[in-house]
Amino acid sequence: MAMVSVNPATGETIKSYHAWPWERTAQALEEAEAAFRAWRETTFAQRAERMRGAAAVLRRRAGEFARIMALEMGKPVTQGRAEAEKCAWVCEYYAEHAEGFLEDEQVPTGAGRSYVRYAPLGPVLAVMPWNFPFWQVFRFAAPAVMAGNAALLKHASNVCGCALAVEEVFRRAGFPPGLFRTILIPASEVARVIEHPAVRAVTLTGSAAAGAKVAAKAGEVLKKSVLELGGSDPFIVLADADVEEAAAAAARSRTINSGQSCIAAKRFLVEDRAAGPFLEAFQRNMESLVVGDPLDERTEVGPQARRDLLEELQAQVERSVEQGARILTGGRPMDRPGFFYPPTILTDVRPGMAAFDEEVFGPVAAVTVVRDHEEALELANRTCYGLGASIWTRDRHFGEQAARTIQAGAVFVNGIVASDPRLPFGGVKASGYGRELSRHGIREFVNVQTVWVK
Repeated sequence: MAMVSVNPATGETIKSYHAWPWERTAQALEEAEAAFRAWRETTFAQRAERMRGAAAVLRRRAGEFARIMALEMGKPVTQGRAEAEKCAWVCEYYAEHAEGFLEDEQVPTGAGRSYVRYAPLGPVLAVMPWNFPFWQVFRFAAPAVMAGNAALLKHASNVCGCALAVEEVFRRAGFPPGLFRTILIPASEVARVIEHPAVRAVTLTGSAAAGAKVAAKAGEVLKKSVLELGGSDPFIVLADADVEEAAAAAARSRTINSGQSCIAAKRFLVEDRAAGPFLEAFQRNMESLVVGDPLDERTEVGPQARRDLLEELQAQVERSVEQGARILTGGRPMDRPGFFYPPTILTDVRPGMAAFDEEVFGPVAAVTVVRDHEEALELANRTCYGLGASIWTRDRHFGEQAARTIQAGAVFVNGIVASDPRLPFGGVKASGYGRELSRHGIREFVNVQTVWVK
């Protein structure tokens, strides 16, 4: 079976990769287990030295990695370089903080000594998507490896070049052979890998449907899983918000990574008194964005990553219009080679429409005008997802109180939802469970072990 990388800006095939036979995959799993047994005995200082080396490789080759991302999944090169830099940041963050996050915790009991220690589990399988092909790997791998685990990457089949480049980062940074491995396998082989005795846990970033399959298989064989799934993040604009600031942020949040981000703002809930000025500014900002070749430094919005994703996006727009939504700008694929879709605004969107109920993975904004903040907050939670949310208001105290009513893993007041190594990242409801990043993320794949000594 071949896995094919296609340039989404042209539709042309870049390269085909042959999927590994099971014997090669099994060998990689066994090598990861052997590498883990040695790696778990290293000190945090030894691990940190290599992790800082990975950060150095990422910074030194950021331009090269940005080009690979642009060619394989259409990310504008300016955003690709920023992604490589963010990966370097997370490597350095855990190099500095892992030991403190995992130090033994003394607990006074009736024993002479009792404490909790955090021990690595073993090889962890990561099933990763294409949209942030470096960042989503490093935000898992940096803490997992610093905790003493080995890491196995099954990446999306359209970004095999990125997957192999990530493996090379670890190799050039001096990590032991086999400790981080990219395995080139189709999705149909994931269940078999999870079953393998070398694999001790699994994490997935992707769709709710894929997450359900991975969680079911992990549960069947009693292995820990962490899932970061889809989102339909609300972007609430209250009547007292700075409309120009909110509209500019709305355009950036809806079109980051060409709209292909789980935590991009998707449903825009705007109080009636702010609706007119906000929509005017929002349309102006969306229409000013430069759509084009992701290798061009001026490009702000690139193509959709695959043709089927472009077609699915257009179908969601058409169904929403049939259900009563109105196109304010954009609304159909661009007449040019590649898989380009323009920044689009749908208005008059209500619950029951595709643009409101489903995750829309592209630069399409669904705007709903609401009576007041109560309706905005009620509609914000009327979704099966719960990844992120943002609230825009000049009353910071009220914004913080309102944030407490939102059913999501992260709520930003007067800011765009973003991941940060210092803060936990993850969702609730159909957006998954478990956390990545911060001290919470590094403790997901460890044995929380009680030691009691009389």
